[in-house]
Amino acid sequence: MSELKYCQGPKCHMYDTKDRKKGPKDNKRNETRRRSSFYYLCGNACSMNCERDWFNVYGSRALDHFGRTTQPKVLTRDNAWRVQRDWGADTDTFYAYNHLTEERRPITQAQYDNEQTITEDGRLAI
Repeated sequence: MSELKYCQGPKCHMYDTKDRKKGPKDNKRNETRRRSSFYYLCGNACSMNCERDWFNVYGSRALDHFGRTTQPKVLTRDNAWRVQRDWGADTDTFYAYNHLTEERRPITQAQYDNEQTITEDGRLAI
């Protein structure tokens, strides 16, 4: 059985929904949602409201901690690579595709599955 976790939205308990209501009939209270999985904030928030609340409180601190973008990022022919797959009837074709130059280079399935075939900044590593 998977472990239950709490929604990380700082105001989750303030939203008035039936599933947040806990306690006996004469002493009801709202609690933060607790589930095995969430769909928002990379699996840490129960709704878009909670995701937005989290970002409003912690977003600037997260950007300061991990680094803000201070210069524009530029897409060039050197860093415009992606791995792609053509689903064929008999065989699949794997290739590296540069979407600026429209160049295609054949690769193996192992290279397609390898996350390091294309670097984090979009460069072809093979």
